[in-house]
Amino acid sequence: MTVPPSFPAEWLTTYDLHLLAEGTHLEAFEKLGAHPFTVDGATGTAFAVWAPNARGVSVIGDFNGWHNDAHPLRLRPEAGVWEGFVAGVYPGDLYKFAVLQSDGSTVQKADPFAFYSEQRPRSASIVWDLDRYAWGDSQWIEKRPAAQAREAPIAVYEVHLGSWARVPEEGDRWLTYRELAPRLAEYVRDLGYTHVELLPITEHPFDASWGYQPLGYFAPTSRFGTPDDFMAFVDTLHQAGIGVLLDWVPGHFPTDAHGLARFDGTYLYEHADPLLRDHPDWGTSTFNLGRREVANFLIASALFWIRRYHVDGLRVDAVASMLYRDYSRREGEWIPHPEGGRNDLDAVRFLQRFNETVYTQQPGVITVAEESTAWPLVSRPVSAGGLGFGFKWNMGWMHDTLEFMARDPVHRGHHLDNLTFGLLYAFNEDFVLVYSHDEVVHGKGSMLAKMPGDDWQKFANLRLLYGYQYGHPGKKLLFMGSEFGQWSEWNEAGSLEWDLLQYERHRGLQQWVRALNELYRTDPALYELDGEGEGFSWIDCTDSTHAVVSFLRKSKGGARAVLVVCNFTPVPREGYRIGSPLPGDWEVLLNSDETRWGGSGYSVPSGFQAGAHPMHGYPQSLDLTLPPLGLLVLQPVAQGDRG
Repeated sequence: MTVPPSFPAEWLTTYDLHLLAEGTHLEAFEKLGAHPFTVDGATGTAFAVWAPNARGVSVIGDFNGWHNDAHPLRLRPEAGVWEGFVAGVYPGDLYKFAVLQSDGSTVQKADPFAFYSEQRPRSASIVWDLDRYAWGDSQWIEKRPAAQAREAPIAVYEVHLGSWARVPEEGDRWLTYRELAPRLAEYVRDLGYTHVELLPITEHPFDASWGYQPLGYFAPTSRFGTPDDFMAFVDTLHQAGIGVLLDWVPGHFPTDAHGLARFDGTYLYEHADPLLRDHPDWGTSTFNLGRREVANFLIASALFWIRRYHVDGLRVDAVASMLYRDYSRREGEWIPHPEGGRNDLDAVRFLQRFNETVYTQQPGVITVAEESTAWPLVSRPVSAGGLGFGFKWNMGWMHDTLEFMARDPVHRGHHLDNLTFGLLYAFNEDFVLVYSHDEVVHGKGSMLAKMPGDDWQKFANLRLLYGYQYGHPGKKLLFMGSEFGQWSEWNEAGSLEWDLLQYERHRGLQQWVRALNELYRTDPALYELDGEGEGFSWIDCTDSTHAVVSFLRKSKGGARAVLVVCNFTPVPREGYRIGSPLPGDWEVLLNSDETRWGGSGYSVPSGFQAGAHPMHGYPQSLDLTLPPLGLLVLQPVAQGDRG
């Protein structure tokens, strides 16, 4: 192939090559990969790929009969990038890179920067033009910084697109992005969620990995449609006022032959040493985050999804596995960092740079860490020594509350520390309280199945648990199907059990979740000070005899307050007295035992009056009626309407 003389100057400039070599090209996706392009009157596609140790690279595809020698690329040695222009190659054409390795063998590799890929088991990349879609979400983008602020209500519905709903009359096929978009937007908006979070939609070869072993860091999976279709999906949710978060996996990748593994015949994206490279849990390879080009590849991927697909945030998977060199490894199976210790300082620096870059380049977007250890300052600024995330999943709180709720109510009073311990660290980070997909698979049982007792008690316990989640400081997340009490564990190979909504208790649980979201979104006392200690205070967390806890949530300046009281036993409590921080009348905003939610309908007054009976450090107290396995949320009548 003869490259037109104007090609290098018009496409990969000297400055591009400098930034790529330096590992600071934040828009590498605009130059590497395959880009429809016109040069000197010739229309075709510009190709560029990083493979510094290859002896030769050519582009192959339908357009040249997949012949390795038809369209060789040329090396730009200053950045280790091979480039070329092929006339007559258009969007929709299939291609790969044929990489001649140092041992003389040739391997066919998918494009690491491909915008679109064939559906598994095929693995070719597909040329695509991302500039064709006309976005209509400007109103959402404008209000996004306020909607995603630390003091805003954020309630997330976690979704796996392939199993949220299917089309049984058509062989149980997946819904497409465009079919999913209006249905999911309507459902999520109706239930009052502010965001959806998608399990990884980056292209991946194995369905059962749920997307957590990706190869296409710049390609939405073709399982559900084209890149334009995914743009329409995000756009539809935005126009419905719903934010879109993506799970993103920068820690490891699968070793499929067409992917990133030994891309140019050397360990390029991954570590060379198997004690650093091989991930014992997942059979994958870990990224060499200390290599500037690899770190740049991942940070460019993060910015790509935000800029090109308008996503509102990234939830970073398995952060703990990145931070510790001995993660899931026994003695002798890991190497300390050259500066000493088990911490992976390359990963720390990468995560800090990732977060600083996202928050600097894309104000209003959020990042969230799935970090399961006590690593300090995960959601604190890099300038203060933190990792720089906006939020952190509260895994400890999740484990503690589920352990507590799994107990027979007879014994719960002796384990109130499972509920109270989380408040000792609740304001050390900006937390998201999560009941995610990980808690309803691999023999753990569905959220409903985890609850003890007969069917009535299971539903009552689950309503109580969700009510406690919404009263507790922290943003909220619930995995799909848990909102209506799916009995079975989640199965990625089939649809949710939507037929359960024909039954009153399941509908009641769903409506309870809607009511919780409505209260949460409209009452600043429940969200404004999620990350501040002055927004929370216990009334009583020591009543082991009755297994009842009560606490107060407050908005900024104490302008609003709500009182949350939880009875964790099936025994109703008449005349149950707790201290009242304010005198006068209190009205019941929510009662989880009402029959409309599937409760018993135990007779609870619509309001209570604080009397001059000192208790729990307050000069007055409330004489309450508590329903069985029930939660009450109350507000002072004097403070009036919410909002």
